[in-house]
Amino acid sequence: MSLVLDGSATLGWFYPDETTVALSELFDRVAARGAFVPELWKIEVASSLTVGIRRRRITEEDRGEALADLDSLFITVDRHTGNHVWRETLALADKHRLTVYDATYLELALRLSLPLATLDDDLRNAALREGVTLLGK
Repeated sequence: MSLVLDGSATLGWFYPDETTVALSELFDRVAARGAFVPELWKIEVASSLTVGIRRRRITEEDRGEALADLDSLFITVDRHTGNHVWRETLALADKHRLTVYDATYLELALRLSLPLATLDDDLRNAALREGVTLLGK
């Protein structure tokens, strides 16, 4: 079985102060079985890594290596994310007081009936209330 991978879990894998045994195991699983992400995932990851450079958490070389590592994984970008934003995703954001960005990951996990890998506490709590299996901490 695959999973839905959010930006926080992805970034936690690359920042040494955020990496855990659970995240290392998660990325072993992604390497073996792949993952699904919404359309915004690449933008979110690239933006966060760029902020990491500006805050001197990582170097440009680190960012390049991180993106190359991600490119080597079988990560499927869901091309139907936008079709659900104005209905299901907004309803989840409102119900659980999430950002629409975070609700996008929850909507995808629910729609595909897959576990969700996230480090975000608000998203984890919402996923639990929706009956979604969690990974990543």
